[in-house]
Amino acid sequence: MEKVTATQSQKTYTHDEAYQASLEYFRGDDLAARVWVTKYALKDSYGAIYEATPDDMHKRIAKEIARIEQHYPNPMSENEIFDLVKDFKYIIPQGSPMTGIGNPYQIASLSNCFVIGNNGESDSYGGIMKIDQEQVQLMKRRGGVGHDLSHIRPKGSPVKNSALTSTGIVPFMERFSNSTREVAQDGRRGALMLSVAIKHPDSEDFIDAKMEQGKVTGANVSVRIDDDFMKAVEAGSTYRQQYPIKSATPTHIKDIDATALWKKIVHNAWQSAEPGILFWDTIIRESVPDCYADLGYQTVSTNPCGEIPLCPYDSCRLLAINLFSYVDHAFTSKAAFNWTLFKKHVAAAQRMMDDIIDLELEKINAILEKIDADPELDEIKLVERNLWLNIQVKAREGRRTGIGITAEGDMLAALGLRYGSDEGNAFAEEIHKNVALEAYRGSVHTAKERGAFTIFDSEREKNNPFIIRLKEADAQLYYEMLEYGRRNIALLTIAPTGTTSLMSQTTSGIEPVFLPVYKRRRKVNPNDKDARVDFVDEVGDSWEEYVVFHHRFKEWMEVNGHDLTKNYSQKELDDLVKKSPYYKATSNDVDYLKKVKMQGAIQKWVDHSISVTINMPNDVTEELVGECYLEAWKAGCKGVTVYRDGSRSGVLIANSEKKEEKDSNGHTPFPTERPQTLEADVVRFQNKKDKWIAFIGTIDGRPYEIFTGFADDEDGILIPRWVNEGLIIKNRESDGSSRYDFQYKNTRGYKTTIEGLSYKFNPEYWNYAKLISSTLRHGMPIEKVVDLISSLQLDESINTWKNGVARALKRYIPDGTEAVKQKCQNCGSTNLLYQEGCLTCKDCGSSKCG
Repeated sequence: MEKVTATQSQKTYTHDEAYQASLEYFRGDDLAARVWVTKYALKDSYGAIYEATPDDMHKRIAKEIARIEQHYPNPMSENEIFDLVKDFKYIIPQGSPMTGIGNPYQIASLSNCFVIGNNGESDSYGGIMKIDQEQVQLMKRRGGVGHDLSHIRPKGSPVKNSALTSTGIVPFMERFSNSTREVAQDGRRGALMLSVAIKHPDSEDFIDAKMEQGKVTGANVSVRIDDDFMKAVEAGSTYRQQYPIKSATPTHIKDIDATALWKKIVHNAWQSAEPGILFWDTIIRESVPDCYADLGYQTVSTNPCGEIPLCPYDSCRLLAINLFSYVDHAFTSKAAFNWTLFKKHVAAAQRMMDDIIDLELEKINAILEKIDADPELDEIKLVERNLWLNIQVKAREGRRTGIGITAEGDMLAALGLRYGSDEGNAFAEEIHKNVALEAYRGSVHTAKERGAFTIFDSEREKNNPFIIRLKEADAQLYYEMLEYGRRNIALLTIAPTGTTSLMSQTTSGIEPVFLPVYKRRRKVNPNDKDARVDFVDEVGDSWEEYVVFHHRFKEWMEVNGHDLTKNYSQKELDDLVKKSPYYKATSNDVDYLKKVKMQGAIQKWVDHSISVTINMPNDVTEELVGECYLEAWKAGCKGVTVYRDGSRSGVLIANSEKKEEKDSNGHTPFPTERPQTLEADVVRFQNKKDKWIAFIGTIDGRPYEIFTGFADDEDGILIPRWVNEGLIIKNRESDGSSRYDFQYKNTRGYKTTIEGLSYKFNPEYWNYAKLISSTLRHGMPIEKVVDLISSLQLDESINTWKNGVARALKRYIPDGTEAVKQKCQNCGSTNLLYQEGCLTCKDCGSSKCG
């Protein structure tokens, strides 16, 4: 195996140098530049950056894929591959492949997502702990994880231990959720999907779990609904739940009112956007890998966003094709889709995805070598090692890929088609039909050169509805598949493409445009007498307003002769949008039921699944949400998620069954006397060129105190970068004063203690930290503490410290919390929510982290 290695002669860049170079690359798009530098530029564990622009990244990716190509007949050249991936124009590896391909500094997987599980066979504590450890081990390698809980026995079941009866599903949901929150992934939180079958007697508890304050905050949840349940809902009849869910002789049976449980699902989704729904019989019926269920490919759950249903220990890597780039003469009367180039590139993308599987197998070998070299005892390493051996088998044997798309909304607009219209939906279906045909054709041709996936058996697949659909659409392709086999067990998906679409400067995935045009405000310097003032806020600050256009809407304006420099009035902007193909085609404009039907039609040409959200206004009724879900089932969707505007805010309630006293915010009060030992999180961040570190003492996962200062310099704290948790221990000096020590486990499992955090940090920082910690200890909501910190009028010399403390604490603000007294820097709106520590504007869609 050829390995990429770093050398001391490699050029490095400061964060600012890479940002400025990337800003020029993205033609002044600040958000795209920051996202690329932060998430995707090649960097080592010490923060050194080795790539200045995405051109460097794309050359790295092209070089590695070309290296794999050389192992096979008729290889693509490095230049050919670079031309396909450069500028995010045609083919875009997503997430983990973009970060990890050719990365010598990180021992991590190239897979975006995994599913793990016990094949429904074991609900012992040992089996559950094994899944918990496997989940953590995958997340530390940058993977999103899904697993199903239907194998866990219902609440009250007899068990042969001191508990006597089972606690049911919900406590284990919390365990897995908490494990997710503990794992850091280069500044991101791990992603987890938990699912359960509606047939399970505890499914109602599962559905309600996230409605309680602070519960299961580290996981997405989806309920697996079968056809019998949906038929019972339609008929208003009873539905039988049982455990084990597939047993002919179950130990538990419960007949329930299907309509009542359905209304609860709909209500919770209306109120909080969860649970998501997986139409499980549709998934299994349509699944090509499930033709090999008896060989270990039985689908049990999905990845965190629901677009890849998987069997235990299988994984998938994602790649998106930028649909907008195949429109010739975009936004003109001559606009046409370049089918010839598109089909050629779909086949190339499928071939590249197969190459990435080989690269992933190299990464798995490196992970196994790292595990073997670690100094822990073999019995400690056993679960992790077996996990990666199982993943290795599935990747090598099935060679699953995840070809998807992005920019569907912009593609339709460029062709003059309105998203959500009958004509637009019909064209979209034709696009995805051709993606399926050409990707499968590419997999067959690759099998002709490289061999089929090892367990391919056309006899097993002959009655599969998806394969039959391919046969009816292209008989020649089907008979070639019979002759040569297929290189990959399953090929297609439609995933969310948030950061990908930011960098390709297009609409995201299959979704329509969020807003084609909006206004941004820039604060006016009061000493600038020539500045134009368009708005004065409630505190007296003056603002200049200027227009921001969605990138492709701006392209439409240029093509059609509209002035990009003009200061448009709101009426002029409204009139401009009305003239464009984006009119009545935003995420809030599209007819809900039509979008569901469009998803069902497209799903017929996607062998995995589709990640798409049905956006609804705040005043939508629960009945309409239920109607959308019912229509999704009838249309052949494999899953559906509904988001009602504002539903994430203020929906969590305190658990009324708990007896302990609550404070005014529904929290259990913190202890008035500080415990001697607190669990602690370590958070590193960078403000300008300064590196900082925060030690955050927590109780039940909520911040209780925070100590912050410079990191990695002669006056600061020096601890290994892999340390992200430990203990803060309050001790006494000989003179009776307090001393706060930080203790962590080193790589050999021994405890290392850093004595006296107060001695390590600037005394002024320390005194302010004690004041801030006092507000935390008295239960002030974290978002209020962040607002308080941000409002402090401090000397310029410690403003950087102040900003760092706020950044560190934002990580703990519950998702969906409204941000009070803050404005969007993009459009000036005050309609902001916290999501994973970032502020997201509900009006313009922009997000600011840190």
